[in-house]
Amino acid sequence: MENIFEDAKGVYNENRDFTSLVCWQDARKVKLFFYESILPRLPESEKYNLDIQIRKSTVSSTANIAEGYGRYHYQEGIQYYRISRGSLYESKAHLISCLRLPLGGGVTS
Repeated sequence: MENIFEDAKGVYNENRDFTSLVCWQDARKVKLFFYESILPRLPESEKYNLDIQIRKSTVSSTANIAEGYGRYHYQEGIQYYRISRGSLYESKAHLISCLRLPLGGGVTS
């Protein structure tokens, strides 16, 4: 079976991939923070509202960096990085919203 991750020079090099970008690594940390620390503590009433919005914005932040990295033209890649930054700010706004919610485990902020 053909390896779809081989490039024109031969073997796939993980050091030349979007996962090596510090911005992608940081966005992934933000996503994991929300998934591990915030989403499990949201009240049941927010399961189909804020929960889904947080999932979409945090996944979008890493996905847009990856897509921008894969674009051929530099300026096109930059636009995806800008979209990713917007998704991170959206995630921040959701976190601020969470401060006003009674979170699971009896903790309120």
